[in-house]
Amino acid sequence: MSRRKDKTARLKEEPEVPNAFGALGALDGLGDLPAGPEESVPVKISKRGQKNTSRGRVDIVRQTAHRGGKAVIVVKNFTGIGLPEKKELAKVLRKSCGVGGTVKDGCIEIQGDKRDEVKRILTEAGFNPVFAGG
Repeated sequence: MSRRKDKTARLKEEPEVPNAFGALGALDGLGDLPAGPEESVPVKISKRGQKNTSRGRVDIVRQTAHRGGKAVIVVKNFTGIGLPEKKELAKVLRKSCGVGGTVKDGCIEIQGDKRDEVKRILTEAGFNPVFAGG
């Protein structure tokens, strides 16, 4: 006898399994089951759309070394911020200060001595900027 014939013979011989949940259909309209709680669940308010006001301390340093005597503002010591967000923040800083700049080694470099403007923008972004060094 082939395997196919064995399988079909077994399927014919096995009894049908009764539906274990068939009896629950009769309870539908009887009201035997208790009602669930009618208390309202408190709505959680997400912080996604809001500005984060405690993003940590960042240092603002003015450097002139190895730059031909020209001043550069370096913003460093970011915590919990990724590279794409640093690039976006650098873009905002460059545009509002009207100067050039870049992101190098996890620090934002802005050309020129624009410490006050950089501090204002970082404060608006939720950081706690501190002037460090010269």
